[in-house]
Amino acid sequence: MLHIKKKYSQLIKTEAHRLGFSSCGISKAEFLEEEAPRFEQWLKNGFHGKMHYMENHFDKRLDPTKLVPGARSVISLQYNYFPNEIQNPDSYKISKYAYGEDYHHVIKAKLNELLNFIKDNIGEISSRVFTDSAPVLERIWAKKAGLGWIGKHSLLITKKKGSFFFLAEIILDLELEYDDELKTDHCGNCTKCIDACPTDAIIENNTIDGSKCISYFTIELKEEIPNSMKGKFENWIFGCDICQDVCPWNRFSLPHHEQKFDPHPDLLQMTKNDWHEITEEVFKAIFKKSAVKRTKYSGLQRNLGFLKI
Repeated sequence: MLHIKKKYSQLIKTEAHRLGFSSCGISKAEFLEEEAPRFEQWLKNGFHGKMHYMENHFDKRLDPTKLVPGARSVISLQYNYFPNEIQNPDSYKISKYAYGEDYHHVIKAKLNELLNFIKDNIGEISSRVFTDSAPVLERIWAKKAGLGWIGKHSLLITKKKGSFFFLAEIILDLELEYDDELKTDHCGNCTKCIDACPTDAIIENNTIDGSKCISYFTIELKEEIPNSMKGKFENWIFGCDICQDVCPWNRFSLPHHEQKFDPHPDLLQMTKNDWHEITEEVFKAIFKKSAVKRTKYSGLQRNLGFLKI
């Protein structure tokens, strides 16, 4: 039985890498006992701000068998999105993950390919695929699968690869060989991400106060941005990469090889004036398949207006 589990696990990992996933690890599907009180306190502290959906499905976030009855394993995967080129540094900025096509669609398609491979080569299983699309604590599962550790900025960091990765999961009722959780925190005494955050969103115990994060204000918040945030956004109009850009581990980041994540050619050259003059038609053309569509043209106009002096 051990031989079969090892064989299946290696088969899955080999195919995952063929599909372009940077890393693949496997952990046992079980209740996240240590994470439960931590997540409950995070909600009680109001760190989710107006993201009320975070309060829903508390049990499903902590127990994968609530998402897939009889689940035995959680396959965690990483997909690199670090770009070859970045935007004009003197212009307004969007998070690197949104340069190209919406990752939900790109990665979901690859997950389904991997799942079909598993079914074709191992047999029929009960399963579901996820990539930031359901109540799944992705970073915790990735850590349990040995893919990295949780940095002070609360993101998963992988040694010699950095943190510019999307995370994805397959939860399935197949018992596999489980990887060892990485117990070592390689951040040490470094506080670069904490020191660099202009809104003081990074607090102790590897925790983010989401209600203070620039990404929250520019994407999640649907009402007006508080005046108390004036002058703190450092030209970010959709998301924010500050804590990742200053992280020493990201000196190891290498450009991705996913053509669908390449930006629209006009995006990298846009000046501040171009952004302020952007029409809804141009917005739709440049961000036709991008995650930036989530904020809508009206949301982008709000964000630009907030930064305009």
